[in-house]
Amino acid sequence: MSHPRLGWLGGTFDPIHCGHLDVARAARAALKLETVHLVPTGVPPHRDAPFASARHRLAMAKLAAATHDWLQVSDIELTAPGPSYTMDTLDSLARLGVDLRAVYVITGADAFAEIMTWRDAPQLLDRCPFVVVSRPGYPAPALRRVLPALAGKMCDVGECELASQPSIFLVDAPTAPITSTEVRACVSDGRPLAGLVPATVADYIEKNDLYQGVA
Repeated sequence: MSHPRLGWLGGTFDPIHCGHLDVARAARAALKLETVHLVPTGVPPHRDAPFASARHRLAMAKLAAATHDWLQVSDIELTAPGPSYTMDTLDSLARLGVDLRAVYVITGADAFAEIMTWRDAPQLLDRCPFVVVSRPGYPAPALRRVLPALAGKMCDVGECELASQPSIFLVDAPTAPITSTEVRACVSDGRPLAGLVPATVADYIEKNDLYQGVA
């Protein structure tokens, strides 16, 4: 019996923005995922500490998820000790009885370009399928050239839907040219957030005085 396909989109989400939601939406449509889980990172291993607390980032992710019935939020990385490594998270899911063959790890193409710097990257890529979505300036199909050693695992959606082994699905879809850095700068400068984050997230940022004075 096959299990429902679950999308797994991790990120610092400092704050979550419409670009993140576009990535989730494109991955869901391309791979026919039943749900996509937004997974705020506890301690990001590849970047500086977040500006907003774990509590605030989780709350904003939940507000963003409430805009779509297929979005859910997991705090599994926020409650785990130490840096948030994807391999450790998959270990935790496996212990909970989740079939990792049905877990599709979603990333933007810009993040996936650095995949070989991730801990246990070769084993990680053999453990579950990845869905890599284009980001502005980072088209997913270009990853075949950027990461030639992994090109044999990559396929366009529809090309290897029935692959028996974990694969890297490339999704070339438009996503909003937004970054969390840009959103924080807008807040700090007093510029509006319309179109950058869901309205509920913008309200939360204002009510909680987040990102004030952040460069």
